[in-house]
Amino acid sequence: MAKSTLSFVCQNCGAAYNRWQGKCESCGEWNTLAEEDTTGSVPVSIRSKRKGRTFALESLSGKTQDAPRLSSGMTELDRVTGGGFVRGSVLLVGGDPGIGKSTLLTQATSLMARAGHRIVYISGEEAIAQVRLRAERLGLSDAPVQLAAETSVEDIVSTLSEGAVPRLIVIDSIQTMWTDTVESAPGTVTQVRASTQALIRFAKKTGAAIILVGHVTKDGQIAGPRVVEHMVDAVMSFEGEGSQQFRILRAVKNRFGPTDEIGVFEMTGLGLREVTNPSELFLSERDLGTPGTAVFAGIEGTRPVLVELQALVAPTSLGTPRRAVVGWDQSRLSMVLAVLEAHCGVKLSGHDVYLNVAGGLRIHEPAADMAAAAALVSSLVNAQLPTDAVYFGEISLSGVIRPVAQTPARLKEAAKLGFKRAVLPESARGGDAGGDAGLSLNAVNSLTTLVAEIAAKGSRRGEQSAPAEKNATPARFRRGEG
Repeated sequence: MAKSTLSFVCQNCGAAYNRWQGKCESCGEWNTLAEEDTTGSVPVSIRSKRKGRTFALESLSGKTQDAPRLSSGMTELDRVTGGGFVRGSVLLVGGDPGIGKSTLLTQATSLMARAGHRIVYISGEEAIAQVRLRAERLGLSDAPVQLAAETSVEDIVSTLSEGAVPRLIVIDSIQTMWTDTVESAPGTVTQVRASTQALIRFAKKTGAAIILVGHVTKDGQIAGPRVVEHMVDAVMSFEGEGSQQFRILRAVKNRFGPTDEIGVFEMTGLGLREVTNPSELFLSERDLGTPGTAVFAGIEGTRPVLVELQALVAPTSLGTPRRAVVGWDQSRLSMVLAVLEAHCGVKLSGHDVYLNVAGGLRIHEPAADMAAAAALVSSLVNAQLPTDAVYFGEISLSGVIRPVAQTPARLKEAAKLGFKRAVLPESARGGDAGGDAGLSLNAVNSLTTLVAEIAAKGSRRGEQSAPAEKNATPARFRRGEG
């Protein structure tokens, strides 16, 4: 008999320790170590001693063909996956509880089943009756999707191996699965890793595509060992605020497609509705004429997206001013504030700063720097920005506005939605990008120029400003003057 070996495994990153400790030294999380039995099912002394077999090696040259894909019937989902599900691929979908993961997969599997494909939905958290109630609420109860409520990986693999191989299998969720090969409770790092390994082996052997639903931690990361994200072929994150109807499906990793595409959905009473024009949706409730709001012309993958950035700058009563941001990088906001303070003389050390991306979208590209700076200065001086203008451009640490990619696509999308002008970097003005879009271009080469233009409008509201100096910085922003 093999001697039982106990170790303490971090449930966040999978690191193992010989004794319990409060903090995991690998990932830095507290109180995540759990005791697990790491004894293998077969003793080392009686394991097979067979020699490895030889296999043929091939060169890089040779015939290649595109991987066959299975369309989900949902354009936004196919956009994120790269055109559909690849045979034998394994996808991991994560998101906050109640965000709509099961709703999205129920709609996708129903559409694929109606197209004549064999689709299997395995639920480890809900009973079959609960899944049927959701399908009935969505009007999809007549779809020939095969359902099961099971958590044993061996039973699932044995059942799916009989008859025709399913084209798509949904496992909801991977944290509820368990396998006999390891001696751990369901949901632990060891069980999640072993269950995923068995399902991946089945997918590669049979050619069936598998979607694994994963839980997320409080900071939005997919729960369980990070090695699972390396094992699967694609990792998709379903984002959004529970209080808003917008949902964003984003590819974090994709071996068969791009990782910068997003799918936009709207949560309704009948399920998720695809949004073909997300810019119009994000700007539908825009409050015109309010200081501190600027429209950013961004790019998500190959799709231009226009979104409103909202800023609020208010005097603080605290010793350390607050810096709060939603939908944008916190460090990026700190950099923009530092550039405004150092090169433009905008004193924000005595003000609380709040920045929000309207609609629940999360922006990752640095092209939003100029829109954020314009919204911040507009709120500080109480100056209204032009309602028919869009902003985009990257701010360098020296205060220079740097050009960004895909300028023509940004301008074309802005013109399509009725905008008349664009504030963009000076170097992006060349060419016929603005001529095709029909926009009036306001090219700026430094952040100081942009701040001076906005502050000049704010000074008309009863505040007397001193004559502009050589750097065009308003007197109210210069150092040494209150």
